[in-house]
Amino acid sequence: MARNAKLKKAAVKIGTVVGKADRTAHQVAKAGLLAKEELAGLIKQVDALKRQLEKSAKRLKSAF
Repeated sequence: MARNAKLKKAAVKIGTVVGKADRTAHQVAKAGLLAKEELAGLIKQVDALKRQLEKSAKRLKSAF
């Protein structure tokens, strides 16, 4: 019976470690997705500012 108790304890420890690793992997994946979405938003903002700058530069050239 002592063998079974040791095996059970080992199995519980293995299950705990696997569960923690799985949770951490999900957290990292979620953080990566949020970062990707934020980056896409920033890219759109930069593109809009770039177009605005080009228009302003064009107007400034024609003013001179």
